[in-house]
Amino acid sequence: MPRGGILEDRNSCACHAERVHQPTIVAENIQRSISCCKFLSSGFAPDISRWREEAKNLVSKWSYPLPELVSIMDAIRVELTAKNAVRDLTLNRSRELIRFCALSIRAIHRHEWDEAAALLKTAREAAAVMSAALASYADLYDAGYTQDALKELVEAHTLYACVRGEALPGPTELSVPSAAYLNGLAEAASELRRFILDLIRLDRTAEGEPYLAVMDEVYSHLVTMDFPDALTGGLRRTTDALRGVLERTRGDLTVALRQEELQAALVAFERQVAARQG
Repeated sequence: MPRGGILEDRNSCACHAERVHQPTIVAENIQRSISCCKFLSSGFAPDISRWREEAKNLVSKWSYPLPELVSIMDAIRVELTAKNAVRDLTLNRSRELIRFCALSIRAIHRHEWDEAAALLKTAREAAAVMSAALASYADLYDAGYTQDALKELVEAHTLYACVRGEALPGPTELSVPSAAYLNGLAEAASELRRFILDLIRLDRTAEGEPYLAVMDEVYSHLVTMDFPDALTGGLRRTTDALRGVLERTRGDLTVALRQEELQAALVAFERQVAARQG
């Protein structure tokens, strides 16, 4: 028999078998449907209704998941808004405090003592207002701009005390943390160099020696504060800078004193020569 005839017979047999079994499959599906209907009518339908209701509630619940997140975010937003307002206000107050301190230091170098004292009082009041507003925000109080402003406050007050020969105010009196006080004291000692140089320029070199002694005393105490920078606010770097300023000032003052001694010796020699000639 030709090969094509065999294939045609096989296809025809498959089609016949499908037609033979198709009614059986349809009958089985109908039977399953009837059984399902009987099962539902036997009392299981209420359970399906309950499941449908629970599914509906679940869908409505998760249509907006985590409803409590809205109130949480609103509370955080209110908190951060208030904190940001305090931060902006503190930035302005810190700049104002630094300006008062700079003006007072300028008045000290000009020997305008009354104006310097008045500016220091204004600076203390400004610092008190700034610190009081940060009572509930420890992180803002410890921020760099706040601590820098308080450091300038210490520098101005300790410089005034050193120049006027008054007792040094402590961190408690100035209401500043220890790290800000130490760094401010170091910068005040460095600022004494300018005061000494002004005395040298005015031919009052000998008057600069007590201030050099003050610089040396401050440095000798600061160098003993061997604590991590995280606690002292980078005091080690400030102390190293003070050491450089101290050594340069010592050299300048020593040279100026020797020059004055040499000038005095030359004047005395000229007088002796003039007396012998006369």
